[in-house]
Amino acid sequence: MTLGVLIGLFVVWQLWWTDVAAGQEQAQAVADLGWEEPVTVPEPVERTDAPPVLEEPEELTTFATLQVPRWGEDYVQPITQGVGQDVLDHLGVGHYPGTAMPGGVGNHAVAAHRVTYGKPFNRVAELELGDPLVVRTEDTWYVYRVTSTEIVLPHQVEVIAPVPGEPEAVPTERRMTLTTCHPMFSAEERFIVHAELDHWMPVADGTPAALDGGA
Repeated sequence: MTLGVLIGLFVVWQLWWTDVAAGQEQAQAVADLGWEEPVTVPEPVERTDAPPVLEEPEELTTFATLQVPRWGEDYVQPITQGVGQDVLDHLGVGHYPGTAMPGGVGNHAVAAHRVTYGKPFNRVAELELGDPLVVRTEDTWYVYRVTSTEIVLPHQVEVIAPVPGEPEAVPTERRMTLTTCHPMFSAEERFIVHAELDHWMPVADGTPAALDGGA
């Protein structure tokens, strides 16, 4: 009976309390950025020239946020340098060190939990081709569009190569990749989402249409 109670408490902790605690930490990480709210303009200009790109920060530095309109208007997750437990179990979305920074040529690759610890990528399977993934740094918006999804084994790390699936290729495009566990409540495989940069905007010039109900 005692064992059963302990197992039950562990399940409650794993499935409920980790979401509560990590969710609070992730919301605080976004608040701690202290960024000004973007202005609203009638027709923000979507730029397709080379965007500004941040230098890669030190481990545990929160440098950007991710918004995914498909997952709701209130979905905002911090993006923090690193993919260890100190990031993924507390701060939400982690950036794979050595991969491109937002807007950079190559592959801006990130990881997050699909269940527990705030489950930032819980609804990853709902994404459709063309869906926007909106990354914001303090001064710049980067709007990526989903181009493909796939399920791979954990050792297939070529999905986060500068050219996904072609680790020896030289990148020329600006891409983004989301990685998370698959299936739900298992780590046997990985669910992968690939995207390409569609446009970018200075934060000072307004809010992307994708966040204002636009396509």
